[in-house]
Amino acid sequence: MTAEIITIGDEILIGQIVDTNSQWIGKELNKIGVSVYQISSIQDEEQHILNALKEAESRVDIVIITGGLGPTNDDITKKTLATYFKDFKLITYSEVTDHIKNLFQKFDVPYNHEAQKGQAMLPSKASVLPNRLGTAPGMWFFENNTVFVSMPGVPYEMKGLMTYEVLPKIKEEFKLPFIIHKTIHTYGQGESSIASRIEEWENSLPSFIKLAYLPSFGKVRLRLSAKGIDEQHLKDTLSIEVEKLKKLISDIILGDDDESIEKQVGKLLQAKQQTLSVAESLTGGKLGATLVANAGASSYFKGGFIVYSSELKQELLNIPKSVINKYSVVSKEVAELMAMNAREKLQTNYAIAVTGNAGPTTDDTEKNVGVVYIGIASKENVEVHEFNFGSPREKVINRTINKALELLVKKII
Repeated sequence: MTAEIITIGDEILIGQIVDTNSQWIGKELNKIGVSVYQISSIQDEEQHILNALKEAESRVDIVIITGGLGPTNDDITKKTLATYFKDFKLITYSEVTDHIKNLFQKFDVPYNHEAQKGQAMLPSKASVLPNRLGTAPGMWFFENNTVFVSMPGVPYEMKGLMTYEVLPKIKEEFKLPFIIHKTIHTYGQGESSIASRIEEWENSLPSFIKLAYLPSFGKVRLRLSAKGIDEQHLKDTLSIEVEKLKKLISDIILGDDDESIEKQVGKLLQAKQQTLSVAESLTGGKLGATLVANAGASSYFKGGFIVYSSELKQELLNIPKSVINKYSVVSKEVAELMAMNAREKLQTNYAIAVTGNAGPTTDDTEKNVGVVYIGIASKENVEVHEFNFGSPREKVINRTINKALELLVKKII
């Protein structure tokens, strides 16, 4: 069973909003055994929409459409669907009118029949999908052995319709396969290096298991996907293959599935009842933000220092000006003192310090753009590691964060 997702709206194409709907829909469809074949974003223009529908119908079983169902003139999806299905008569659905009235009354908003009646007018071939959270209903069509589902583009309304109406109806209408995923998080090696290490194993995978490499800023996720009709067989076989994989690359695995590196840091520190602090220069607070995004971080993360300037390194972390003048702020010596002093000031078991040149310029230092020093302090010692993460700026900052957390995990273990 395959699906295509079509998002309609000029605001997506010009970058005014980000299409998070497709990502969420794709994930939810996958959970019930529907594979997404393609995702498209198109203009609010009739012929463009008609072409997209025709192309999607030729290649998938289910077409999911979001956007263009509002009450204003620029929302043309409903009329275009009527044209596509040669259903030129829009009729008023009384249940939709009643729902809109009740919704307006609930929020003490005046109901204007003329302004709202268009929301209740739908193609006569549509099966109405009640929208509990808004005025525009979803629509379900079945034409030429293809299901077409149209929903509002407002994310919380779309999610409500998918959860309560669309997904249950798909599961009821179709016999679906099982799709099971297992993701392994690796750090410290690129995808080419990993691929060469596991080539023989990968080539011997059963045909119903696929491997995908998902690289990002110094880490690579290995996602195994099994698809078939026997759920238990899929689970058992996938488990066997995952164990084989883990033995081949055990030295670079730092978690699986939703256990990101920051979650593993939290789990390790909580298990040992230990605490962490940070001292950040080039990352400007992003390292701390990554840590506190993890629920329960307050039990192990005490806080940190954002010391972007030389003056603050001196004032808040007591880095001697003479050390900065001699070695520069981007140096092993400064990273070592940042980590050590942050740990002592906040009385934590561990501290991470990061300093470097993210670019595009290097300020008052001879070190090249991309050079980074990461210090990991414990009660016993301070270890400082030098890296060159190249460019651009975003890459340097994100690789610094991932590498710092990776080094911390290895030190705690």
